[in-house]
Amino acid sequence: MSMPTRVQAEVRLLAPAQMPAASALLGRIWSRTSGSPVDAALLVALAHSGSYVSGAFLDERLVGVSVGLLAAPAGRTLHSHITGVLDDAVGRGVGRTLKEHQRTWCAAHGIDTITWTFDPLVRRNAYFNFHVLGVTAREYLVDFYGDLDDAINGGDRSDRLLVAWPVTAGGPVGTPVGALDEVLSVGADGGPQPGAPVVDAGWCALALPPDIEGLRRTAPDLARAWRSALREVLVDLLGRGWVVHTVDSSGRYLLRKAA
Repeated sequence: MSMPTRVQAEVRLLAPAQMPAASALLGRIWSRTSGSPVDAALLVALAHSGSYVSGAFLDERLVGVSVGLLAAPAGRTLHSHITGVLDDAVGRGVGRTLKEHQRTWCAAHGIDTITWTFDPLVRRNAYFNFHVLGVTAREYLVDFYGDLDDAINGGDRSDRLLVAWPVTAGGPVGTPVGALDEVLSVGADGGPQPGAPVVDAGWCALALPPDIEGLRRTAPDLARAWRSALREVLVDLLGRGWVVHTVDSSGRYLLRKAA
C-alpha cells in the first residue's frame, strides 16, 4: 500500500484582494471575541508601505499567515508581529516554511535581523524558536500587550520573550553535556518548583510545563503560578547578563552567563 504524498506548503506574498481572507484566518486561529487580531485594511496598508504579509497554501487553500513590520534600526530589522497556522495544518512544516520565506524575503531586502515575541510558557513554541530556528533571547517583556481577549491566552498575563533571528548567519546551538542546576522544575502537582539559587557561572536550566494552555483551562491557579515563577527567574537572570541559548529535548530553557 503506497503512502499518501506529503504536500509542501507554498508561501507567497498576499495581494490586497486576499487580505480579508488572511484577516479572517487569523481570527479563526486566535478565536478572538472581538474579531481578528489584525484587520484587513491594516494588512493592505502594511503590504503597500513595504512591510511583509504572506500566506501559506496547501492545495491552494490558505492555511497560514505571517505579518512583519519594518522596525528599528531602520532598514535592518523586520519585527514579525504575528504568524499563525490552522490546527488541521499543524505538523506539516507550514510554520517553518513561513519563517524560511520570511527570512528569504528579508535577505532580498537587505534586512539582517528578524525579531518577534512569543509566550515563554508555551513549550512547543520555545522549542521551535530556539532549538529548530536558532533564535537568541533579547528581553523579557512583562504583560506586553495588556489584556488579550482570545482563546489562546486564556485570560493570562501577556508576558512575552523578545527574540532575534539572524537572517544570514547563526543557527541552533549545541547543548552542554552532563547534569545542570535546575533553577525551576515541574513539581508533583504540575506547578513550578523553585530550585537552588543561581551562581554567576556555568549553565542552568529552567523547566516549562508540558501544556500551559491545558493548565489555563483545567487548573488556572497553577497556570498563574507558572507565569509568576518563570517571570521572576527570567527577569532576574536576563537582567544579570544571562542568555537563553536553547531549549533541550525535555523542554527546558538552557541559559549561560554571557562572557
